[in-house]
Amino acid sequence: MAHELENMFYVSNEQNGRFKPWHGLGTSVEEALNSKEALRLSGLDWKVDSKPLFVDGIEVPGYKANVRITDGAILDVVSDRYKIVQNEEAFDFTDGLIGGDVRYETAGSLFGGKRTFILARLPKVQILGDDVCPYICFTNGFNKAYSIKAVCTPVRVVCNNTLSFALNNAQRSWSTKHVGDMTSKLEQARESLGLAQKYMKELEVTAEKLAETKVSDDEVRSVINNIFVSNEKDSERKLKNIEDQKDNFMICMLAPDIAKFRGTAWGTVQAASDYFTHKAPKRATESYRERNFANILDGNIYFDRIFLEMMNKIAEKKQFSVRASV
Repeated sequence: MAHELENMFYVSNEQNGRFKPWHGLGTSVEEALNSKEALRLSGLDWKVDSKPLFVDGIEVPGYKANVRITDGAILDVVSDRYKIVQNEEAFDFTDGLIGGDVRYETAGSLFGGKRTFILARLPKVQILGDDVCPYICFTNGFNKAYSIKAVCTPVRVVCNNTLSFALNNAQRSWSTKHVGDMTSKLEQARESLGLAQKYMKELEVTAEKLAETKVSDDEVRSVINNIFVSNEKDSERKLKNIEDQKDNFMICMLAPDIAKFRGTAWGTVQAASDYFTHKAPKRATESYRERNFANILDGNIYFDRIFLEMMNKIAEKKQFSVRASV
Protein backbone atom coordinates (compact mmCIF):
# COMPACT_ATOMS: atom_id res chain seq x y z
CA MET A 1 0.00 0.00 0.00
CA ALA A 2 1.38 3.42 -0.92
CA HIS A 3 1.95 6.12 1.67
CA GLU A 4 -1.21 8.15 2.21
CA LEU A 5 0.83 11.23 3.06
CA GLU A 6 0.99 13.57 0.08
CA ASN A 7 3.05 16.56 1.32
CA MET A 8 4.09 17.99 4.67
CA PHE A 9 6.75 19.86 6.63
CA TYR A 10 7.67 19.30 10.26
CA VAL A 11 9.96 20.79 12.88
CA SER A 12 12.80 18.35 13.56
CA ASN A 13 13.74 17.59 17.15
CA GLU A 14 16.98 15.62 17.25
CA GLN A 15 16.75 15.16 21.03
CA ASN A 16 13.92 12.72 20.60
CA GLY A 17 13.92 10.46 17.55
CA ARG A 18 10.28 9.53 18.10
CA PHE A 19 9.28 13.10 17.30
CA LYS A 20 10.12 12.64 13.62
CA PRO A 21 6.86 11.72 11.89
CA TRP A 22 6.64 8.88 9.39
CA HIS A 23 10.41 8.19 9.45
CA GLY A 24 11.27 11.67 8.23
CA LEU A 25 8.91 11.90 5.26
CA GLY A 26 8.31 15.49 4.24
CA THR A 27 10.41 18.65 4.56
CA SER A 28 12.31 19.07 7.84
CA VAL A 29 12.78 22.57 9.28
CA GLU A 30 14.63 23.70 12.39
CA GLU A 31 12.12 26.27 13.67
CA ALA A 32 8.35 26.66 13.63
CA LEU A 33 7.02 28.74 10.76
CA ASN A 34 4.51 31.52 10.34
CA SER A 35 1.38 30.86 8.29
CA LYS A 36 2.77 32.09 4.95
CA GLU A 37 5.93 30.00 5.25
CA ALA A 38 3.95 26.99 6.47
CA LEU A 39 1.51 27.22 3.58
CA ARG A 40 4.36 27.10 1.08
CA LEU A 41 6.60 24.44 2.67
CA SER A 42 3.71 22.09 3.41
CA GLY A 43 2.76 22.11 -0.27
CA LEU A 44 -0.68 23.50 0.59
CA ASP A 45 -0.36 26.61 -1.58
CA TRP A 46 -3.07 25.39 -3.96
CA LYS A 47 -6.76 26.06 -4.36
CA VAL A 48 -9.82 23.99 -5.16
CA ASP A 49 -12.58 25.00 -7.55
CA SER A 50 -16.11 23.65 -8.04
CA LYS A 51 -16.73 22.41 -11.56
CA PRO A 52 -20.00 21.33 -13.18
CA LEU A 53 -20.42 17.58 -13.53
CA PHE A 54 -21.34 16.12 -16.94
CA VAL A 55 -22.39 12.64 -18.05
CA ASP A 56 -22.55 12.03 -21.82
CA GLY A 57 -22.43 15.77 -22.36
CA ILE A 58 -25.39 16.46 -20.06
CA GLU A 59 -24.83 18.42 -16.84
CA VAL A 60 -25.81 16.52 -13.70
CA PRO A 61 -28.14 18.74 -11.63
CA GLY A 62 -27.45 19.15 -7.90
CA TYR A 63 -23.83 17.92 -8.03
CA LYS A 64 -20.37 19.28 -8.79
CA ALA A 65 -16.74 18.16 -8.76
CA ASN A 66 -14.14 19.57 -6.36
CA VAL A 67 -11.08 19.99 -8.59
CA ARG A 68 -7.59 21.02 -7.51
CA ILE A 69 -6.56 23.82 -9.83
CA THR A 70 -2.82 23.05 -9.91
CA ASP A 71 -3.08 19.52 -11.34
CA GLY A 72 -6.75 18.97 -12.19
CA ALA A 73 -7.12 16.22 -9.58
CA ILE A 74 -10.77 15.47 -8.79
CA LEU A 75 -10.95 15.32 -4.98
CA ASP A 76 -14.62 14.33 -4.79
CA VAL A 77 -18.08 14.69 -6.26
CA VAL A 78 -20.27 16.65 -3.85
CA SER A 79 -23.70 18.26 -3.73
CA ASP A 80 -24.09 21.84 -4.88
CA ARG A 81 -24.69 22.83 -1.23
CA TYR A 82 -21.03 22.04 -0.44
CA LYS A 83 -18.92 25.12 0.46
CA ILE A 84 -15.17 25.06 -0.06
CA VAL A 85 -12.78 26.37 2.60
CA GLN A 86 -9.42 26.99 0.94
CA ASN A 87 -6.12 26.09 2.62
CA GLU A 88 -5.17 29.75 2.95
CA GLU A 89 -8.46 30.41 4.75
CA ALA A 90 -7.68 27.56 7.15
CA PHE A 91 -4.41 29.22 8.16
CA ASP A 92 -6.16 32.59 8.49
CA PHE A 93 -8.73 30.96 10.78
CA THR A 94 -6.08 29.42 13.04
CA ASP A 95 -4.09 32.68 13.15
CA GLY A 96 -7.24 34.48 14.28
CA LEU A 97 -8.27 31.76 16.72
CA ILE A 98 -4.97 31.78 18.61
CA GLY A 99 -3.90 35.40 18.11
CA GLY A 100 -0.42 36.87 18.38
CA ASP A 101 2.58 35.57 16.48
CA VAL A 102 1.27 32.10 15.68
CA ARG A 103 3.87 29.46 14.77
CA TYR A 104 3.23 26.15 13.05
CA GLU A 105 5.18 22.96 13.71
CA THR A 106 3.70 20.82 10.97
CA ALA A 107 1.19 20.98 8.15
CA GLY A 108 0.39 18.86 5.14
CA SER A 109 -2.08 16.82 3.18
CA LEU A 110 -3.25 13.21 3.23
CA PHE A 111 -5.08 10.92 0.82
CA GLY A 112 -4.17 12.79 -2.35
CA GLY A 113 -5.21 16.18 -1.01
CA LYS A 114 -8.61 15.06 0.25
CA ARG A 115 -7.66 15.94 3.84
CA THR A 116 -5.32 18.68 5.07
CA PHE A 117 -3.98 19.51 8.53
CA ILE A 118 -2.10 22.33 10.25
CA LEU A 119 -0.68 22.14 13.77
CA ALA A 120 0.07 25.25 15.84
CA ARG A 121 1.93 25.07 19.15
CA LEU A 122 0.81 27.08 22.17
CA PRO A 123 2.89 28.00 25.27
CA LYS A 124 3.62 24.95 27.42
CA VAL A 125 2.07 24.39 30.84
CA GLN A 126 2.86 22.02 33.70
CA ILE A 127 0.59 19.15 34.73
CA LEU A 128 1.71 17.17 37.79
CA GLY A 129 5.27 18.36 37.29
CA ASP A 130 5.41 17.44 33.60
CA ASP A 131 5.77 19.92 30.76
CA VAL A 132 2.79 19.63 28.43
CA CYS A 133 2.46 21.56 25.17
CA PRO A 134 -1.07 22.30 23.96
CA TYR A 135 -1.49 22.26 20.20
CA ILE A 136 -4.39 23.42 18.09
CA CYS A 137 -4.82 21.25 15.02
CA PHE A 138 -7.08 22.50 12.26
CA THR A 139 -8.17 19.88 9.75
CA ASN A 140 -10.05 20.49 6.56
CA GLY A 141 -11.22 18.33 3.70
CA PHE A 142 -12.37 18.59 0.12
CA ASN A 143 -14.66 15.59 0.03
CA LYS A 144 -17.82 14.45 1.80
CA ALA A 145 -15.99 12.41 4.41
CA TYR A 146 -14.19 15.25 6.22
CA SER A 147 -15.71 18.17 8.05
CA ILE A 148 -13.88 21.31 9.15
CA LYS A 149 -12.45 20.67 12.60
CA ALA A 150 -10.35 22.41 15.24
CA VAL A 151 -8.90 20.06 17.87
CA CYS A 152 -6.93 20.62 21.06
CA THR A 153 -4.13 18.03 21.18
CA PRO A 154 -1.86 18.27 24.26
CA VAL A 155 1.52 16.53 24.03
CA ARG A 156 3.62 15.45 27.01
CA VAL A 157 7.02 16.91 26.14
CA VAL A 158 9.33 14.34 27.75
CA CYS A 159 8.14 11.51 25.52
CA ASN A 160 5.90 13.16 22.90
CA ASN A 161 2.82 11.26 24.04
CA THR A 162 -0.54 12.75 23.18
CA LEU A 163 -2.99 13.32 26.04
CA SER A 164 -6.14 13.75 23.99
CA PHE A 165 -8.97 12.48 26.17
CA ALA A 166 -12.70 13.01 25.82
CA LEU A 167 -13.21 15.04 29.02
CA ASN A 168 -16.67 15.53 30.48
CA ASN A 169 -16.41 19.22 31.34
CA ALA A 170 -14.28 20.65 28.55
CA GLN A 171 -14.67 20.66 24.80
CA ARG A 172 -11.73 19.17 22.91
CA SER A 173 -12.89 20.00 19.41
CA TRP A 174 -15.15 22.14 17.27
CA SER A 175 -16.39 21.03 13.88
CA THR A 176 -18.85 21.96 11.19
CA LYS A 177 -19.94 20.58 7.84
CA HIS A 178 -19.15 22.22 4.50
CA VAL A 179 -22.61 23.74 4.11
CA GLY A 180 -24.16 27.13 4.84
CA ASP A 181 -22.38 30.42 5.44
CA MET A 182 -18.81 29.31 6.12
CA THR A 183 -17.53 32.83 6.84
CA SER A 184 -20.14 33.27 9.56
CA LYS A 185 -19.44 29.82 11.02
CA LEU A 186 -15.70 30.44 11.27
CA GLU A 187 -16.28 33.84 12.87
CA GLN A 188 -18.59 32.25 15.45
CA ALA A 189 -15.92 29.65 16.20
CA ARG A 190 -13.31 32.35 16.81
CA GLU A 191 -15.61 34.08 19.27
CA SER A 192 -16.78 30.97 21.14
CA LEU A 193 -13.67 28.80 21.36
CA GLY A 194 -11.37 29.25 24.29
CA LEU A 195 -10.72 25.65 23.36
CA ALA A 196 -7.17 25.02 24.54
CA GLN A 197 -7.32 27.02 27.78
CA LYS A 198 -10.53 25.38 28.97
CA TYR A 199 -9.35 21.93 27.99
CA MET A 200 -5.95 22.27 29.69
CA LYS A 201 -7.52 23.48 32.95
CA GLU A 202 -9.88 20.51 33.01
CA LEU A 203 -7.03 18.15 32.05
CA GLU A 204 -5.03 19.32 35.07
CA VAL A 205 -7.97 18.68 37.42
CA THR A 206 -8.58 15.25 35.88
CA ALA A 207 -4.90 14.29 36.05
CA GLU A 208 -4.79 15.08 39.77
CA LYS A 209 -7.80 12.85 40.44
CA LEU A 210 -6.30 10.00 38.41
CA ALA A 211 -2.91 10.34 40.15
CA GLU A 212 -4.61 10.01 43.54
CA THR A 213 -6.37 6.77 42.49
CA LYS A 214 -4.42 3.56 43.12
CA VAL A 215 -4.81 0.65 40.69
CA SER A 216 -3.11 -2.73 40.79
CA ASP A 217 -1.54 -4.62 37.89
CA ASP A 218 -4.38 -7.12 38.13
CA GLU A 219 -6.92 -4.32 37.70
CA VAL A 220 -5.03 -3.02 34.67
CA ARG A 221 -4.85 -6.53 33.22
CA SER A 222 -8.61 -6.87 33.64
CA VAL A 223 -9.13 -3.64 31.68
CA ILE A 224 -6.84 -4.54 28.80
CA ASN A 225 -8.36 -8.02 28.59
CA ASN A 226 -11.53 -6.22 27.54
CA ILE A 227 -9.60 -4.11 25.02
CA PHE A 228 -7.54 -6.83 23.34
CA VAL A 229 -10.20 -9.52 23.07
CA SER A 230 -9.74 -13.09 21.90
CA ASN A 231 -12.12 -15.99 21.47
CA GLU A 232 -11.88 -19.76 21.10
CA LYS A 233 -12.20 -19.60 17.30
CA ASP A 234 -9.03 -17.52 16.91
CA SER A 235 -5.95 -19.12 15.37
CA GLU A 236 -2.88 -19.80 17.49
CA ARG A 237 -1.07 -17.00 15.70
CA LYS A 238 -3.82 -14.49 16.45
CA LEU A 239 -4.00 -15.60 20.08
CA LYS A 240 -0.25 -15.12 20.42
CA ASN A 241 -0.46 -11.66 18.82
CA ILE A 242 -3.17 -10.63 21.27
CA GLU A 243 -1.13 -11.84 24.24
CA ASP A 244 1.91 -9.98 22.88
CA GLN A 245 -0.19 -6.78 22.70
CA LYS A 246 -1.20 -7.20 26.33
CA ASP A 247 2.39 -7.85 27.40
CA ASN A 248 3.66 -4.82 25.44
CA PHE A 249 1.05 -2.66 27.12
CA MET A 250 2.21 -3.83 30.55
CA ILE A 251 5.82 -3.09 29.51
CA CYS A 252 4.73 0.51 28.80
CA MET A 253 3.61 0.63 32.44
CA LEU A 254 7.28 0.25 33.43
CA ALA A 255 8.57 3.21 31.39
CA PRO A 256 11.01 5.34 33.44
CA ASP A 257 9.26 8.60 32.59
CA ILE A 258 6.08 7.50 34.40
CA ALA A 259 7.78 5.81 37.36
CA LYS A 260 6.43 8.37 39.83
CA PHE A 261 2.86 7.56 38.69
CA ARG A 262 3.28 3.77 38.70
CA GLY A 263 0.39 1.99 40.39
CA THR A 264 -2.06 4.83 39.73
CA ALA A 265 -4.83 5.44 37.23
CA TRP A 266 -2.81 8.35 35.81
CA GLY A 267 0.17 6.05 35.24
CA THR A 268 -2.10 3.64 33.38
CA VAL A 269 -3.41 6.43 31.19
CA GLN A 270 0.17 7.52 30.46
CA ALA A 271 1.08 3.94 29.50
CA ALA A 272 -1.94 3.83 27.20
CA SER A 273 -0.83 7.11 25.63
CA ASP A 274 2.64 5.70 25.01
CA TYR A 275 1.26 2.45 23.59
CA PHE A 276 -1.25 3.98 21.19
CA THR A 277 0.99 6.93 20.20
CA HIS A 278 4.20 5.08 19.42
CA LYS A 279 3.85 1.30 19.22
CA ALA A 280 3.78 -0.12 15.71
CA PRO A 281 1.13 -2.73 14.92
CA LYS A 282 2.20 -6.37 14.59
CA ARG A 283 1.67 -6.22 10.83
CA ALA A 284 2.50 -2.64 9.92
CA THR A 285 1.50 -1.36 6.50
CA GLU A 286 3.42 1.49 4.87
CA SER A 287 0.61 3.89 5.81
CA TYR A 288 0.02 2.92 9.44
CA ARG A 289 1.76 6.05 10.76
CA GLU A 290 -0.49 8.31 8.68
CA ARG A 291 -3.52 6.47 10.05
CA ASN A 292 -2.07 6.77 13.55
CA PHE A 293 -1.92 10.53 13.07
CA ALA A 294 -5.55 10.51 11.92
CA ASN A 295 -6.43 8.64 15.13
CA ILE A 296 -4.79 11.40 17.16
CA LEU A 297 -6.93 14.00 15.40
CA ASP A 298 -10.19 12.08 15.53
CA GLY A 299 -9.65 10.20 18.78
CA ASN A 300 -8.57 6.63 19.41
CA ILE A 301 -11.49 4.52 20.60
CA TYR A 302 -9.28 2.09 22.55
CA PHE A 303 -7.42 4.92 24.27
CA ASP A 304 -10.72 6.56 25.18
CA ARG A 305 -12.01 3.26 26.59
CA ILE A 306 -8.99 2.85 28.86
CA PHE A 307 -9.29 6.45 29.99
CA LEU A 308 -12.99 5.92 30.75
CA GLU A 309 -12.19 2.75 32.71
CA MET A 310 -9.67 4.67 34.81
CA MET A 311 -12.23 7.41 35.46
CA ASN A 312 -14.63 4.68 36.58
CA LYS A 313 -11.94 3.49 39.00
CA ILE A 314 -12.09 6.88 40.70
CA ALA A 315 -15.80 6.39 41.41
CA GLU A 316 -15.27 2.77 42.51
CA LYS A 317 -12.47 3.64 44.95
CA LYS A 318 -14.48 6.49 46.43
CA GLN A 319 -17.49 4.23 46.96
CA PHE A 320 -15.27 1.60 48.58
CA SER A 321 -13.71 4.23 50.84
CA VAL A 322 -17.13 5.44 51.97
CA ARG A 323 -18.30 1.86 52.71
CA ALA A 324 -15.09 1.11 54.62
CA SER A 325 -15.45 4.19 56.80
CA VAL A 326 -19.04 3.26 57.63
